[in-house]
Amino acid sequence: MGSFYGAKLARDGHETHFLLRSDYDQVRRHGVQIKSPQGDFTVMPRCARAPQEIGPADLVLVALKTTANSELPKLAPPLIDSKTVMMTLQNGLGNEELLTQFCPPEQIMGGLCFVCLNRIAAGMVHHIDHGMVIVGEFQRWPEPRTHDIAGAFRHAGIPCKVSINLAQTHWEKLVWNIPFNGLGVASAASYEAVISGAKELSGDRLGKCLTTDQLLAEPRWESLVRELMLEVIATARALGLPVEEAIAEKQIERTRTMGAYKASTLIDYERGQALEIESLFLEPLRHAGKARVETPRLGALCRVLRALNPV
Repeated sequence: MGSFYGAKLARDGHETHFLLRSDYDQVRRHGVQIKSPQGDFTVMPRCARAPQEIGPADLVLVALKTTANSELPKLAPPLIDSKTVMMTLQNGLGNEELLTQFCPPEQIMGGLCFVCLNRIAAGMVHHIDHGMVIVGEFQRWPEPRTHDIAGAFRHAGIPCKVSINLAQTHWEKLVWNIPFNGLGVASAASYEAVISGAKELSGDRLGKCLTTDQLLAEPRWESLVRELMLEVIATARALGLPVEEAIAEKQIERTRTMGAYKASTLIDYERGQALEIESLFLEPLRHAGKARVETPRLGALCRVLRALNPV
């Protein structure tokens, strides 16, 4: 995500710095390459291995996997001064709260990315579909700067809306993320194991993970997608957030246009990388428990994902 949106901002003329790890040498020599149905392009951004090479920025986009959030105490402080806006583009819940360790709440924003893309090689991103970003202020109504940032995104070719309630928007995205990211991985186990929440899974009995189109093509899995969505919606509503039940069908129909899409958690699983279980699944489950909402499907899914987590 960071490469895709950063490349669009750089192409639009913004002074954009990329803080890179494994892709540093490739991007420094050949730039960031975007393959997209909207048109392929390459940008040559400013590259850095350490945040000290960049210094305080006007806007910091945090695109780390949440499994790497332990790196933030080293990465964030050199990028921040009293004028910096920190915007997390990360999945799940709790990421804005984490940023309060590094700057005051009024300097924090969240951005939710509704986009299908995969990193297919070092410095190369395949954009498949969608691309909307919804931005909002952390625990505040939109400010003039909120609209300014959204306008800059739109000028760079990034569809962007402003949320008046960032917490609600987070839960609306979880309506998609929890079933499709979760079941994409959990489908490696049997349907019965996912329903029961099996904590111990035999490696030699694991099958192939299902892409989004396969989940929706099989009636049992599609039904489970809906059940998970309704549990997420019920939790959001119990927390006082007006998430409509109709969003479930809208999300499902939007997913049908994606084809055989592998959600990010599925790709992490296939690569043997740690899964974003904490922010995407366990934190929502804890909120459901505090709100006294029954979420048997989500609870079972969390147990299976913990059993399947490669790390």
